[in-house]
Amino acid sequence: MTSMPPEISVVIPARDEVTAIIGLIEEVAAALHDRSFEIIVVDDGSEDGTPDVLASFSSKHDWLTPLRNEKSAGQSSAIRRGVRHSRGALIVTLDGDGQNPPDQIPLLLAPFDKPGTESLGLVQGQRAGRKDTFAKRQGSRIANVIRSSLLHDGVRDSGCGLKAFRREAYFELPFFDHIHRFMPAMMLREGWGVETVSVTHRGREGGRSKYNNLGRALVGIPDLLGAAWLIRRAGPPRHAKRAGGKK
Repeated sequence: MTSMPPEISVVIPARDEVTAIIGLIEEVAAALHDRSFEIIVVDDGSEDGTPDVLASFSSKHDWLTPLRNEKSAGQSSAIRRGVRHSRGALIVTLDGDGQNPPDQIPLLLAPFDKPGTESLGLVQGQRAGRKDTFAKRQGSRIANVIRSSLLHDGVRDSGCGLKAFRREAYFELPFFDHIHRFMPAMMLREGWGVETVSVTHRGREGGRSKYNNLGRALVGIPDLLGAAWLIRRAGPPRHAKRAGGKK
């Protein structure tokens, strides 16, 4: 690892993704070949050999850092641990199951490269042509309609794992479990700008989803109500004078 911090830190939460994870890491490295980067994979209590393949692969690449939670702490906590360990000013996240194509990462980073975007805190990917089951797509669509009506974040797919954000902006957000599904609203709450980009999606090659529709609903309702409460109780955003809001 070089002493200079990388430009970009990619944080990947993964749990029982031994089939997909190494190929995914290689794709991320290829997508960022012309930029300085590091990849941090947070193994969230895997029991399928994921830690072993990560340890072996990281011994050959100094830009890869595997971290491990002995017991699963959840996706938001895994991401937070990875961001805390990161050194880049810009953070990119994507899911460890391989359904978020890494070749979409440059699309997320492009808005930050434009002049006059100092107030831009988050670029949120929005999946086009999702390769999930009909039931999962419908469940997500309904959940996003309810979320948008309560939070007014103007984002149709805040659950997409492909995100790029400023490290400093992330640590201004209130932390709670499942915050990764409410980041646009929380960024707007703090006065940071939010942009969206359409990204592609692909089917699973292995492993299985960690939640069904009922499971997502049960964990999502209290968090949605909590996020709405946080927005109502927020004072003036600290970046209100320089933030442009959602674009």
